[in-house]
Amino acid sequence: MILRNARDLRPLLRSLGAHLRSPGAAAAEFGAIDPAEVETSGEAHPDGPVVDLEGRWVIPGLWDHHVHFGQWAMASRRLDLAGAGSAVEAASLVREHVAAHPPAPGTVYLASGFRDGLWADAPSPELIEVGEVPIALLSADVHTLWLNAAAVRFLGLPASDWWLREQPAFDATRRITEVPADVLDGWAVDAAREAATRGVTGIVDFEMADAPGSWARRFGAGFRGLRVRAAAYPHQAWPLPESPSPLLETGPFKLFTDGSLNTRTAWCYDEYPGSAGAGLPTYAPGELLAAARDGVARGLAPHIHAIGDRAVTEAIDVFEQLGVPGTIEHVQLIRDDDVPRLARLGLTASVQPEHAMDDRDVAERYWAGRTGRAFALRTLQDAGVRLAFGSDAPVAPLDPWITMAAAVTRTRDGRAPWHPEQALTPLEALAASTHDHPGDLVVLDADPLDPANLREMPVHATLVAGEWTFGPYA
Repeated sequence: MILRNARDLRPLLRSLGAHLRSPGAAAAEFGAIDPAEVETSGEAHPDGPVVDLEGRWVIPGLWDHHVHFGQWAMASRRLDLAGAGSAVEAASLVREHVAAHPPAPGTVYLASGFRDGLWADAPSPELIEVGEVPIALLSADVHTLWLNAAAVRFLGLPASDWWLREQPAFDATRRITEVPADVLDGWAVDAAREAATRGVTGIVDFEMADAPGSWARRFGAGFRGLRVRAAAYPHQAWPLPESPSPLLETGPFKLFTDGSLNTRTAWCYDEYPGSAGAGLPTYAPGELLAAARDGVARGLAPHIHAIGDRAVTEAIDVFEQLGVPGTIEHVQLIRDDDVPRLARLGLTASVQPEHAMDDRDVAERYWAGRTGRAFALRTLQDAGVRLAFGSDAPVAPLDPWITMAAAVTRTRDGRAPWHPEQALTPLEALAASTHDHPGDLVVLDADPLDPANLREMPVHATLVAGEWTFGPYA
């Protein structure tokens, strides 16, 4: 295949990557470069197709480095509570929706997306009672599950366990969201097609319910719409399945140090206002290191969830003792002293810039006086830390352009930019969102180096491993 008449940004991105190998290097100078129109081609078969891109922009394939794909595939089929400003409002939306869309007998009605961190009123199981219908509401950060009495009984839990956080919430959510494998696979294929419309060519899937097995099944059935790295967890069934496709990789090895900001379980050095605690560490001292060593022994790179600054320190300490490369997921709050440590160890910070837009107000309440080092993308970039962008879908939309827009503009919905000193350039955001795999390309109808284009970027076509997955050539 020959692609003609394209504005190819891949050489520019490669140059940026080389430039940033030295900590402290500034990349702003690249942002002003106007890419020339070039011909993009490799070794072409004499009978291969020729595609005239008519001056459109070409970039490497886009990746979402942190997705819960099964949950994302399900999320569009639920009531979204993101707009609820109180427990009473969330409950009212649920009661109206249940009346119009009652769940099937023997199932739990599930809605998701609420953020209670700024609510003035308190949730209760009684607020979401609708006859004998079991109702469960999943928070936007997926770390909290709010149940009514019927759902508590359905799950066989004590009556007091109507508000679940962290591992109990994860366990109950997996039970509630179980669907037949063929149904979930159909939804996943649909979600992959939708992701292709936004230029996504690869994901790192942290689905807790057996991502390696699910993707081995899908690729075995002929799926080819994405490259996938399917994460394993300590609770995973071992050995992991063999990959039936070169597009599927097994790993990384996912571990937790803490919870989340909105649930107030992110592990911090400072206590939360009005609280008796500073968050919730996942492991007792020494246990996280032992778990990480187990992953390394299995040949998998550890990826450690750490949101609070105390959790980030713990994750860095573990990698320092392991002496192996790896990734810290989220890094939402970090001490100044830990930034050079992260860079010196060669660790990757897998970050979700759109979370800064979702959480700016709750961060100002619970991390007051510390938000200058929250979602500190510029600080990390300038220190030489490799950034990998993701969405954490369904927490934020699986759309790399929304992610990049948040990183570059630090704003949404017409609000003033939040800590604009932590913004990145468009080219830096692209570099954190792409992988230069052979045969993976995205064709764009607008300039991705113009910040005004990012959030609503028109994607013309997507190519994965030499096959069009979206666009007029598919």
